[in-house]
Amino acid sequence: MPVINRVADLHDEITAWRRDFHENPELLYDVHRTAGIVAEKLKAFGCDEVVPGIGQTGVVAVIKGRKNGSGKVVGLRADMDALPIEEATDLPYKSKVPGKMHACGHDGHTAMLLGAAKYLAETRNFDGTAIMIFQPAEEGGGGGDAMVKDGLMTRWNIQEVYGLHNMPGIPLGTFAVRKGPAMAAADRFIIEIEGKGGHGAMPHLCVDPVQAGFAIGLAMQTIVSRNVDPIESAVVSITSVKAGEAFNVIPQTLRMLGTVRTFKPEIQDLVEARMKELVESMAKGMGCVGRLDYQRGYPVTFNHADQTDFAVKVAQSVVGADKVDPETPPLMGAEDFSYMLNERPGCYIFLGNGDTAACHHPAYNFDDNAIPAGTSYLAKVVETAMPA
Repeated sequence: MPVINRVADLHDEITAWRRDFHENPELLYDVHRTAGIVAEKLKAFGCDEVVPGIGQTGVVAVIKGRKNGSGKVVGLRADMDALPIEEATDLPYKSKVPGKMHACGHDGHTAMLLGAAKYLAETRNFDGTAIMIFQPAEEGGGGGDAMVKDGLMTRWNIQEVYGLHNMPGIPLGTFAVRKGPAMAAADRFIIEIEGKGGHGAMPHLCVDPVQAGFAIGLAMQTIVSRNVDPIESAVVSITSVKAGEAFNVIPQTLRMLGTVRTFKPEIQDLVEARMKELVESMAKGMGCVGRLDYQRGYPVTFNHADQTDFAVKVAQSVVGADKVDPETPPLMGAEDFSYMLNERPGCYIFLGNGDTAACHHPAYNFDDNAIPAGTSYLAKVVETAMPA
């Protein structure tokens, strides 16, 4: 069936929720207002159980179907947090909080899952139990990991888990997904090079960490071009370099920050090992001491085969087979829904947001016209996975 009629009727109400969240963005785990509104609405919808405080500020709601003979339990997840970005739009509902905005569409994700929860609590046209998961701190805080560690999967006996994310650049009313690695693992690193500072006019009396840093930064790009199999994928990016403040002083230390993106554990291990070798040996060869602090971050977002086939089927039932791409290319961005997919089989799908500014851009805006398809998809995951 196409977009659910009841969901279409709820479009204006869901849009109002979304715009309220957009006006009042919150960061990481500090999503108390958003989580409070979510919990209040879930209770008003008549959910069988509403539990706040999972993974610090996450909210979980239970909706039981009119039948429960199957014993199946399916989880649906949305993220609630915004980003530390100053909004650059003139929207009537633009952020009221300086330096914070919903620049990734989590306001839309939360509103759509609320809409699905309202519909499912009204109809209960399924055989089993639906778990609504509202997660904090996706944007770098590992809220998905925190909820899993707080017993999310075991406490509610979740057997499969599904999520979605809006995607600028693909048309409204379409979906895109792929089996296997869909988004990359995201690691971060800190490189510190210590030399011997001194006067810029007397370099022979110094050991220059800046020159060592330049050489190491260039050499690290050979990890991808010369160490990683060309058929595989990896990204090594230095994103910050800091050393000294004065025109005439060779600094004592240099510090570089950056990120590594990979899809396979063996490539991840290779990149880390080669980085360590290059930092330490090249710094030593130039008279400096090099130290690498390599920090593993979000794991690969891996879509399970059977659940991805199922998600494609559900998306096709909402928008039509010609509007679902089942083989979209993988993305080097990262997503902490990966922690949930590491615990239970499931699928993470992309929902078209049209020709808008990219996620994390100060002019980004979630397109409310995506709401009917996204909300219908979430509801139909439950109804299709657990037919009454």
